[in-house]
Amino acid sequence: METSNGGGSGDESAHVPPPLASDPAPRPAAMATIEKKKHIFVLSGQSNMSGRGGVRARRWDGVVPSACGPAPSAVLRLSAGARWEDAREPLHADIDTAKTCGVGPGMAFANALLPRLPVSSSSAIGLVPCAVGGTAIREWEPGTHLYAQMVRRAKEAVAGGGELRAVLWYQGESDATEHAAPKYRSNMEKLIKHVRSDLNSPDLPFIQVAIASGDKQYIEEVRKAQLGIDMPNVVCVDAKGLQLNEDNLHLSTEAQVELGNMLAQAYIKHFLTCNL
Repeated sequence: METSNGGGSGDESAHVPPPLASDPAPRPAAMATIEKKKHIFVLSGQSNMSGRGGVRARRWDGVVPSACGPAPSAVLRLSAGARWEDAREPLHADIDTAKTCGVGPGMAFANALLPRLPVSSSSAIGLVPCAVGGTAIREWEPGTHLYAQMVRRAKEAVAGGGELRAVLWYQGESDATEHAAPKYRSNMEKLIKHVRSDLNSPDLPFIQVAIASGDKQYIEEVRKAQLGIDMPNVVCVDAKGLQLNEDNLHLSTEAQVELGNMLAQAYIKHFLTCNL
């Protein structure tokens, strides 16, 4: 389902980010693929974006569906060291390092989008993993480590050659609490405005995901906020009803494939022609 309007029950234990001062200055992404023109997509949020598909008892089963398989030279990822490399699951393994990563929506999204983009020997899809499990939206405010890291990585990706096409955002489970849920809409709107400003991209598309899990007492308040955001170039796909792992919190591998396809269709429908 999709709309075009735009501490508590978090998915994992609280994330304590390192100091902001540890972030290095932006630097151009390196590797032989630097010459390629890239269609760049930032993947951000918390654990259902970084991916827990196939993860049980802190172990990933290693199963990669064909929809999430690598597409050498055509689908790339920006590593934690700001180097472009062939993208493969788990996309966030060197970013969301405190937890075990599995299948997320990123590869399914890229592979579904690939046939619709003018990708050639001189161009590619560039994915920029930034999601970290267990994080509330307050941890993504300007001035925080996570916000600085996301903006820095987006700038590094563009400096390596390419165009920033959209931010894919899946977060909110950690905000399904008494105090955070009522503020979610205003906090998300502020985040979008700040990201666009800091990336000098006032019309940057945001595709957010309405959460499918969290504290039952407050989840609908967060979902209402997500589905109700009415800003230009902000759309929302709804994860409600997608299959969850046994923990009833994280999307299964099959659900992540479905979500990746939903995200791709949202991008194609709302942004593809105007972004090329």
